[in-house]
Amino acid sequence: MNYEFDRLDIVGTGFTVLDRIYADGDFAAEELGGSCGNVLASLAMLQRRVAPLIMLGMDDIGSRLIEEFERAGADLRLVHRRWNLESPIVAQDLDTTLGQHRFSFICRETNTDFPRYRPIEDGEGASAASALAACSVFYADRLSGSILRAMEQAHSAGALVYFEPSDVHEEFFERALEMATIVKYSSERLGSATDYKVAHSAALAIRTHGAEGLEIAQGLRSIRCEAVPAARILDTSGAGDMVSVGVIDMLLHCHRIPQKKLQIEDLIVGVAAGQTLAAANCAFTGARGIFREMGARYAEGLLRRVSSNFVS
Repeated sequence: MNYEFDRLDIVGTGFTVLDRIYADGDFAAEELGGSCGNVLASLAMLQRRVAPLIMLGMDDIGSRLIEEFERAGADLRLVHRRWNLESPIVAQDLDTTLGQHRFSFICRETNTDFPRYRPIEDGEGASAASALAACSVFYADRLSGSILRAMEQAHSAGALVYFEPSDVHEEFFERALEMATIVKYSSERLGSATDYKVAHSAALAIRTHGAEGLEIAQGLRSIRCEAVPAARILDTSGAGDMVSVGVIDMLLHCHRIPQKKLQIEDLIVGVAAGQTLAAANCAFTGARGIFREMGARYAEGLLRRVSSNFVS
């Protein structure tokens, strides 16, 4: 089914899963997760017009993920479900003493593989034509042929493309770079070859370095942004997603999409806001703990205070 959209802030696709969280060895919670899921749900709670473009199974897990998106305020018309598909799950083992976590794709109760993430296919992408033409931002953290075609449609319509790869898919990566406005990635994980490719593209880069902060780069020019100290660290999962939330929210808040070509300076306030949100989020378990425990208005207040401090 093709829906008509007049205007959207963000259409996003990619890694959206159920996070099954174990804290210090014990089951703690289940919630919507994955970078795409975290970023889109957080922006929806910040009153942005968000439409996830994802594919889920016609199962209880899929219903649970949809309910969380609905509570966040997302537009669900581009969420597709299939009877022959199981919705994806990831286990997170959290050590709250050290503030460290690791992820697993194996169920610790049954020792069997969890269902894996599946990208959208051409049918789902075709249903989003109106949304892709109407959105200000297109977000993707995974690549496939269908995702690349959706990215092309949004880019051609004038959307800002925010690309957050967790690995390099050689078949599609360079084409995605041609359309990306902002590429955010871990330099340590993806390596110097990716640094070189991004530096020789027209995209702005946000290269993260964990506890050492990050840098914003454009070509050979870069600005270092030290990490914001966290008052308390229970869980660092979702910290990178909160940086993306801060950047996208601030660009939307400042109406800089898509009126002009972005420069490094256009990202500084959003990065600082996102780093502040990430540091505060570390005090809670779960990738969106600050939204769950303190509420969206509190999170929005943090973002706006950073913006006000920069202005003053």
